[in-house]
Amino acid sequence: MTEEYQLRVLPQEAYNENSLKAYLSKEKGLDERTIYRVRVLKRSIDARHRDIYVNLKVRVYINEFPQDDPYVKTEYQDVNCRPAVVVVGAGPAGLFSALKLIELGLRPIVLERGKNVRDRKLDIASITKAQAVDPESNYCFGEGGAGAYSDGKLYTRSKKRGPVDKILNVFCQHGASPSILADAHPHIGTDKLPRVIENMRNTILDCGGEVHFQTKMTSFIIDGDKVVGVEAVDNRSAIAVKRTFHGPVILATGHSARDVYRYLAEAGVEMEAKGIAVGVRLEHPSHLIDQIQYHNKNGKGKYLPTAEYAFVTQAQGRGVYSFCMCPGGFVIPSATGPEQIVTNGMSPANRGTQWSNSGMVVQLNPEDVEGDDVLRILRYQEQLERDTWQQGNRKQTAPAQRMADFVNNRLSYDLPKSSYAPGLISSPLHFWMPSFVTKRLQEAFKTFGRQAHGFLTNEAVMIASETRTSSPVRILRDRERLMHVRLEGLFPCAEGAGYAGGIVSAGIDGERCAEMVSAYLQQL
Repeated sequence: MTEEYQLRVLPQEAYNENSLKAYLSKEKGLDERTIYRVRVLKRSIDARHRDIYVNLKVRVYINEFPQDDPYVKTEYQDVNCRPAVVVVGAGPAGLFSALKLIELGLRPIVLERGKNVRDRKLDIASITKAQAVDPESNYCFGEGGAGAYSDGKLYTRSKKRGPVDKILNVFCQHGASPSILADAHPHIGTDKLPRVIENMRNTILDCGGEVHFQTKMTSFIIDGDKVVGVEAVDNRSAIAVKRTFHGPVILATGHSARDVYRYLAEAGVEMEAKGIAVGVRLEHPSHLIDQIQYHNKNGKGKYLPTAEYAFVTQAQGRGVYSFCMCPGGFVIPSATGPEQIVTNGMSPANRGTQWSNSGMVVQLNPEDVEGDDVLRILRYQEQLERDTWQQGNRKQTAPAQRMADFVNNRLSYDLPKSSYAPGLISSPLHFWMPSFVTKRLQEAFKTFGRQAHGFLTNEAVMIASETRTSSPVRILRDRERLMHVRLEGLFPCAEGAGYAGGIVSAGIDGERCAEMVSAYLQQL
């Protein structure tokens, strides 16, 4: 027999099954000896007041053990002899679209310009050790996309719970902890996600799909107004080999494939400039954020997780907000080419480092950048990244400034210890970064400091620059069919096309594009 209950319990009760059994026995009148298992279905922390509570939805197994997996399993079929669909990019959108194609009886051919998720590690390590960025293998390019080594956060504001649950269940089926199904802000962890991604790739291969690493799309094959495949370059050997792949195309390249955007612009593929947000990575001691968020000088204590925060305000007519908050994490170098410094954040599964960081960014609309060029926001990104690189001594050493010094237009004569491995150099961000950004950040930080006492502090350091919050263009597609507005057979997908933001929403859009490809092929 099973029973489900909504509970509001203390942290020491929420995170220990034996304590939950004792609580249920006392509060619900159950015989503790008959409670064989308690499965947490939903979990969220209420930290609005000094006394912290955890809200739970639990399923209690009485005189029986669970007979099912804690997740819903998807069945994948053999697609060896089925019609092919080309998927450009092996980030979350590409992987989920490939898996959905297999569900629908189609054979995905996945092209990824970077390396597999394990081999990427050497190139990522080189960014710190040699201060060098491989433009094809880095924190943004390679199997798993930008999310593989940048935290694995699975939180989305999507209200379509069904599709969200499907994405989380597929992750669980491929090795993620079932806790992601319960947590309000689920998170796999940078150290755990590569294994999950490998398992997803193996499912694709086992079912008859193809995955080609170090294979970079260079152009579409177009017949009239129909995309029927792609030309690509295979860079796995010393001599690049040109290759051709045929089928409808799901274009899921991620938000940093600037060469793809330039190709599309030159080829006359309809796009429009899209707003982004730019700013800095802000890093605090994690213990300080725990103290602020949990209203306790002792911080999180033994049972609570490392604290998160979310801030948003308006400053001079533009939104300023925290982005991709990484509790107990690291700030990482996310450039994808020479003469760039780009920052991002990630966390291991235990969120156990001594730092917590977040992007702190200012909304930038297309009309804020002069001109009508479809790539003008991209060029704005590039210029800010180049300026940051120059201020960082033309290495991956990042220019940085203490938070309170920045607000008060003061140079920081020293900097706190930081998680940013390539190193920091003190720099007056308030002086050389665009005033459009700095003035709004200064105003917003004062607001955030009033909302959370202790947040505005010189213990926090601002690390420039955060620029890759989303795609700088939107590739135009039909709202219903998700196909490009002019080119049949082309399905611009997810974050790189301007239609998603984050792992889960990218996965959802990848599945939707796969469904539309299936419908398109059925009509041919």
